[in-house]
Amino acid sequence: MIKILIFGGSGYLGNTIFKELNPFYDVYCTYFQNIHFKKNKRFFCFDLNDDFTRIVKKVNPNHIISSLKGDFNKQMFFHKKLINYCDDKNIKLLFVSSSNVFDTFTNYPSYENDKTFSESIFGRFKINIENKILRMKSKKWVILRSPMIFDKNSPRIKDILIKSKRSIAIEIFPNLIVNINSAKKFAKQIHYLISRDINGIIHHGSNDLVNHDEYIFSVVKKLNIKKINYKYIYTTNDNRYLALFSNQTIFPNHLQFSFEEVLREIIK
Repeated sequence: MIKILIFGGSGYLGNTIFKELNPFYDVYCTYFQNIHFKKNKRFFCFDLNDDFTRIVKKVNPNHIISSLKGDFNKQMFFHKKLINYCDDKNIKLLFVSSSNVFDTFTNYPSYENDKTFSESIFGRFKINIENKILRMKSKKWVILRSPMIFDKNSPRIKDILIKSKRSIAIEIFPNLIVNINSAKKFAKQIHYLISRDINGIIHHGSNDLVNHDEYIFSVVKKLNIKKINYKYIYTTNDNRYLALFSNQTIFPNHLQFSFEEVLREIIK
């Protein structure tokens, strides 16, 4: 049986991936502050200052998924060592990346082989790690690029609920055109990639586009929030894109979805 170690398995996305994969594979995870996982024998406490090889040697995984959050400088150092370790030990590495690696290109959606270019700190951070993965001697790696995750219980939905209760304005970008992802659908697609032993750069997310402000308005309506304040942010006078499309046919029809399907998940 394939053995998988998820760094960042206690976070929202990492734990969704764990729940999807655990019935089918031998899966282990790391957690940091959430003591809820302390008694779970499949979870190991891990700090970015720790030596990760202690956990990796104990689990001896075939695959490592990185879904970590935290200090960017510490993550950079961690991923540099992890990438080299995976290359040396022939471990397949799956790295969760972001549409922000393209946040400077604004005129159209981005595809897998487009050149990455970002003006944001987050985007440049993801690009730096992606470039290190691309230089691996082994081809046993997957870069999992995802657009915004906006499904039930996601941090973005929780943020909207909290801000609405506290009368804090929610930022919306009227000229921004995006596609949307769901953690559950993302996890199912990752499951498919593992089961088919697919490598390379993979773009995830809905197969259609929506304006950021329209999507937020729809989310607020689904959540039945009656009173809410918005802060309109215009970064340009023209429409700009922050969306991931694919020129590959990787996922079967049942794993493809629209942003409307993600919206429906919010009230399930």
